[in-house]
Amino acid sequence: MSPELEAWKIKGKYISYGPLNHQIFVKELGNTQASAQKTLLLLHGFPESSYSYHAVVEGLLKTFDRIILFDMLGYGLSDKPEKNYSYSLLEQADTAFTVWKHFGINGGHLLAHDMGVSVATEILFRHEINLLPASFSEGLQSITFTNGSMVLEMAELRITQKILLSKYGKLMSKVNNYSLFKQQVISANGNKNLNEKEIQILWEASTLKDGNKKVYQTIKYLNDRKQFEKTRWLPALGQTKLQIHLCWGEDDAVAKVAMAHYLKKEVCTNATLTIMKDLGHFCQLDNPKKWVEYVSEFYKKMK
Repeated sequence: MSPELEAWKIKGKYISYGPLNHQIFVKELGNTQASAQKTLLLLHGFPESSYSYHAVVEGLLKTFDRIILFDMLGYGLSDKPEKNYSYSLLEQADTAFTVWKHFGINGGHLLAHDMGVSVATEILFRHEINLLPASFSEGLQSITFTNGSMVLEMAELRITQKILLSKYGKLMSKVNNYSLFKQQVISANGNKNLNEKEIQILWEASTLKDGNKKVYQTIKYLNDRKQFEKTRWLPALGQTKLQIHLCWGEDDAVAKVAMAHYLKKEVCTNATLTIMKDLGHFCQLDNPKKWVEYVSEFYKKMK
C-alpha cells in the first residue's frame, strides 16, 4: 500500500454493517461534540473513496468543527462483497445512516461528489417525506452537490462506463488495467490538471480487495439513477426548502456544466449555483485550494 493511502488508513477505523458484518472504513475529524450546524458529512464518488477528500479536509475544518467520511461498500478500504450486497443507491444511503449513527451524528451539512450525489438525492428524498431515522433528529442543514450526473440523459458517459453497464461488463472488469483507468479518468476530468500520483492512488484504492474486478457491479448505481431520477429524486430537489448548492467544475466532460445550469433553471430554482472555473470532474483533486474556496463561500453566506 502506498504511504499516502496507508497514512489515511491509520487515522481511520472499521465498523461492521449488516448481518454479514461487512467492514466499512470510516474517519472522524475535528471536535466529536460539534453541533449539527458545525458538522459536515462527505460522500465520495465513483470510482473513488474517502481519500479523494484528503487534500481538502484541513481547509474544510476552517469552516466546520467536525467532518465524517467513509468508504462506501465496494470502494476504497471498505469491503467489496461479490454477493449479498446490491450496491444500489438506496442501500448505500442506508449504509450512510449506519455510519452516522455509529458516530452519534444527529444531523449536519451534506456534501457529495459524483456517485455520492445520487446517494445524497436519495437522502434528500427521505428528508422530504419525513423518513429520516429518529437518530438523525436535527436533520439536514444543507446539501452541496458537486459534479454528479443528476440528469442522466444529459451525461456524456465514457466508453468504459458504457461497456461496464452492458452484458460485457464482467469481462471488461477482468481486463481493466491502470493504463485504461488513467485514460478514462483524464478523459472524464475534462482537463489535464490531475497529477499522476493522484490517479495512481485512485487506481490503487479501487484495486484493493479485487475491487477493480467488481466494478461492473458498483457501476450499476447508474441503473438506479435511470429508475428513480424522474419519479423520486428530481421532484424532491424541486420541492425542498433546504438550502441547496450546485457547485460545478466547469471543465467536467461527463456531468457537463450545462447540467448544472439546467438544474438551476428547471429543477431547483432557489439553489445557489457556483461554477468552478478551470476545475474538472474530479474537482477536489484537480485544484484542492480553489475547490475549498468555492465550496466554503456558500457556507459563509448561509443565513
